[in-house]
Amino acid sequence: MTRTNDCMTRRTALQQVACGFGSLALAGLCADSVQAANPLTPKSPHLLPRAKRIIFLFMQGGPSHVDTYDYKPALYKYDGKKMPFDDARTIANTGKRGTSERVMKPMWNFRRYGESGRYTSDLFREIAKHADDLTFIHSMHTEGVAHGPATLFLHCGSTSFIRPSFGSWVNYGLGSENQNLPGFVSLGPISSSGGSRNYGSAFLPAAHQGTAIGKAGKFDNGVTIKNLTNTDLSNNQQIRQLQFLHRLNAEQLKSLNPDSELEAVISSYELAWRMQNNAPGVLDLTQETKETMSMYGIGEAATDYFGRQCLMARRLCENGVRFVQVTSGAAGGASNWDQHSKLPQHAPQAQAVDKPIAGLLLDLKQRGLLDDTIVWFSGEFGRAPYAQNNGTGRDHNAAGFTSWLAGGCLKSGLAYGATDEFGQKAVENKVHMHDLHATLLHLLGLDHEQLTYRYAGRDFRLTDVHGRIVKEILA
Repeated sequence: MTRTNDCMTRRTALQQVACGFGSLALAGLCADSVQAANPLTPKSPHLLPRAKRIIFLFMQGGPSHVDTYDYKPALYKYDGKKMPFDDARTIANTGKRGTSERVMKPMWNFRRYGESGRYTSDLFREIAKHADDLTFIHSMHTEGVAHGPATLFLHCGSTSFIRPSFGSWVNYGLGSENQNLPGFVSLGPISSSGGSRNYGSAFLPAAHQGTAIGKAGKFDNGVTIKNLTNTDLSNNQQIRQLQFLHRLNAEQLKSLNPDSELEAVISSYELAWRMQNNAPGVLDLTQETKETMSMYGIGEAATDYFGRQCLMARRLCENGVRFVQVTSGAAGGASNWDQHSKLPQHAPQAQAVDKPIAGLLLDLKQRGLLDDTIVWFSGEFGRAPYAQNNGTGRDHNAAGFTSWLAGGCLKSGLAYGATDEFGQKAVENKVHMHDLHATLLHLLGLDHEQLTYRYAGRDFRLTDVHGRIVKEILA
């Protein structure tokens, strides 16, 4: 029989049903042939890797670098005075250059920390205790003067086009170390400024997109991966069902010969099944000691939210997840770091993350994980050295800001690059966001120029046609 109008044969129906339910196959239990097609299978790096994984601490909204890590005596000297500034955001909005603005000194005192003598303001007293483990890049600059474009550029290397996120490129290039967990996880992701695009895979195979856990403003003890468990069927019933469906899929693959889409769907749901049996234990923070929980500030009102994210990031990394994205969003009494008129709100935001991040650094170091883990701290941009609208806040600044890294593969205690005397623009050893992306990929053993994917007739990469490796910060 042949298909006519809306009718189909039983054979055709079974073929199409097999494709639809093929996502539930369990090759790990049933056969090795389909498992070999798993897109998350570990891949050989281009270079000898210096690190295995990255924890990205995203400070949403853009913390003020001149109030946190970039000490500028000129801001104290000229505080309150009107001076001309060329600001990209002002130029974009008004077309005016050299607008007169009131210089505003930092609202928090700076001190030197560690043998390296690195400057840090009183906003980050706990993180500052690890100054000798940090690598500061004071000459960062990026694309996009608004949050949406700049956030997308930070995560995806593009201000507007739909491009794969950094973690997806890592997943695509290296695969997963643990076949029972995703290779890329985003904890408490934001829904604005690009939303899911910041952990999406765009035109890369869908298997490489990030797995979201929790959401901005919600990350409690019970947070987990959505739809992780099946409450309708027992474990044995699920296994029998999956074995049967695997046999259907095997026949389907024979009739279609190699079919990458079907194999990818099967593989993604195989991972889902394996996660049901493994992820709950990894995500269960109650297995940690009271001392460890206290180290991250869990149980304290100000730090519990972000502390749980940082501790879960450590647990995911030690279980083979290559890229974990942690977002500082709605916590500590402030929505994020975007303070145009109330810069003092940086204080509760910093309080929410200071102890958890310090705890993460100490915990990684004590466990020997910091030697092959990169911790990356950054906002999408910095903030201006003058008062916005003559008030008590600062406007966006993409021309110069500070990011820091930590890890055994980097020159610790180093301050690299510099902004001008006011902290407005990067002027010495400038590092573009494309450069930082290229350097981080290099540390993972990936050549940013070779890590490409052909789509719509051309090869794409995270760094587009740009990017240099900042070798000066490498140990």
